This record gives sequence, C-alpha cells and structure tokens, in this order.
Amino acid sequence: MGLLARVRKEWFIVGIALAIASAKLAPSVGVKGGPLRPEITITYIAVSTIFFNSGLSLKTEELASALMHVKLHLFVQMFTLVFFPVAIWALLKVLALTAINEWLLKGLQTVGCMPPPVSSAVILTKAVGGNEAAAIFNSAFGSFLGIVVTPLLLLLFLGSSSSVQFSSIFSQLFMTVVVPLIVGQVCRRFLKEWLERRKLPFGTVSSVVLLMIIYTTFCDTFSNPDIELDHLSLLIIVFIIFTVQLTFMFLTFFFSTRKSTGFTAADSVAIMFCSTHKSLTLGIPMLKIVFAGFEHLSLISVPLLIYHPAQILLGSILVPTIKAWMNTRQKALKLTNLQPI
Repeated sequence: MGLLARVRKEWFIVGIALAIASAKLAPSVGVKGGPLRPEITITYIAVSTIFFNSGLSLKTEELASALMHVKLHLFVQMFTLVFFPVAIWALLKVLALTAINEWLLKGLQTVGCMPPPVSSAVILTKAVGGNEAAAIFNSAFGSFLGIVVTPLLLLLFLGSSSSVQFSSIFSQLFMTVVVPLIVGQVCRRFLKEWLERRKLPFGTVSSVVLLMIIYTTFCDTFSNPDIELDHLSLLIIVFIIFTVQLTFMFLTFFFSTRKSTGFTAADSVAIMFCSTHKSLTLGIPMLKIVFAGFEHLSLISVPLLIYHPAQILLGSILVPTIKAWMNTRQKALKLTNLQPI
C-alpha cells in the first residue's frame, strides 16, 4: 500500500496529529473567547452535532435480533462499565507511587469509564466473522448506557472541576447529548428509506467535528504556559495502554471461551472487541462537559486519544489470528456434530 493510500485510510489519526500541531502553532485561534468562540461553537453546536448524527445513523431496528442474548450483553456491559474502571482504579493506586504525570494517570481512569464505541468493535467483529448483531447491540446499548453511567463514573473516580456544579453537568449533558440523540432517532424514523438510499457519511461527519473539539481542547493547553507534558510519562502511558488492552482482550477471550458459559466462537469475538474497546466519539465531548474550564483537560484527554488508534491497530493485527482460530473451532464443532452417537 502506497503512502498516500495509507494516509487516506488512516486520515482520522493523521487528523488528530495535525489538530494538535495546529493548536501548538496558533493556540489563540481556538481558546475560550478567541475567533472560533469554542464556548458556543464547540460546547453546544459541535457536541450536539455529534450526538444528533449518532441518533440519525443508529439502526435501532438491527438491535432486535440480538436483544434476547441477555447473558452475552450482561458479560460485556459488566466488564466494560464495572470491571474495567475498577481494575484501572486499582492499577492507578500502584502507579501513583511512581513519577508518572498525575494528570495522564487521571486520563487513564477516564478511559476506563468510557462506554464501547459504535464503530470499531463492530467493524472488527464483522471482519473476523463474529456475532455482528451482538456487537451492534452492545455498542449501541453501551453508548446509551454511557450517557448516564460514564459521567457518574467520572464523578465517582475523579470528581469534577470546581467551577462546574453536578446539576449543571447533567443539564448540559441532557441538552447536548440526550436531546440531539432522541431527535436524531425520531428523524431517522421518517427519513429511513432516504438515508439508506443516499448512504450518507455519518462516521466522517462525526470525525471531522471531533477533530475540531480536539483542536480547541489543545489550544487551551498550549495557551497556558504553566502546563508541561513530560515525554517519558507519555511513553510509559503508551506502553501501559497497549499492555492493558492485550491483558483485557486475553481475559475476555479466556472467560468467554469456557464451555460452562455456553458462548459460541462468534460470540467470543464480539465479547472480546466490545468489552475492551472504548469510545472516543462519546468520550471527548463528555470530558469537555464534565471537566469544563479545567486547565488540565487536554492532559486528561491524552490517554483516550492514544487508546483509540491503539485499539484499532491491535484489533487489525489480531484479525487474521482470531479468524484462523474461529475457523478451527467451527470445523471441530462440525466434526463433533457429524460423529455417530
């Protein structure tokens, strides 16, 4: 694959790097009160656009087929919204004794509190041939749960910035997240056929808006001379993120493939990706709301910005291996069923 084709394929990750570099070069453009007016354009318009777009693109009718697989859904949601944040909290108790930047460590905790993404887990499950319907259900259901659970987890583990009251966080979440999501779903009911015919680039729209949010977040950082990023801490955080992802993928794979669970190989694939992937699209706007006006917001956001490409990279690397394992399991099952009783 040529360089241009690679850049085109990974344009969003390239976009994150360019957004941060642009914020470094001209932080005054995107700061609060600057020409972009992020306190209005980002806080309200951009965040609302992302969630309206999510509501418009979410195929709720596809979830019905996976609805009755309750045990699988419980496994995924308990792992991603209970075990994951608690395990990270326990890990941070140990890491707090080291010299790693404390705001990057707090950022690791925010990663643990995030719901599963609507896209990457489903795409990778489909690529392997796993239970796509279950992946769609858990990604969508997890996103809905995350609207309520994620802010509560963030407040439980980290607290909020002193400038924002608990009630104002939830009123803003309701107006910029819940309302646009519901409006998007209502519009989808009336525009379903037209939307399916036109194949609108929902993912691209959300990604572009997300880059604007990332840009203004880092404009605030680079305009504050008191904030410095320790490069050694950043490298250690990257290593920790890859280690955590691999460990959790192994854990979910190990437990979901036990005979006692009754899960199929296709179920295990959906469980592994949905339980360990975290949403950047939902995460960054939520951090922006919960930690509004907080000077270390961008440092807290860094681990989530690393986690997103890391989960796609690791998942893509593992696709051939998981696919081969699934084919072997399915062949063995067919041979077992063919044997005479």
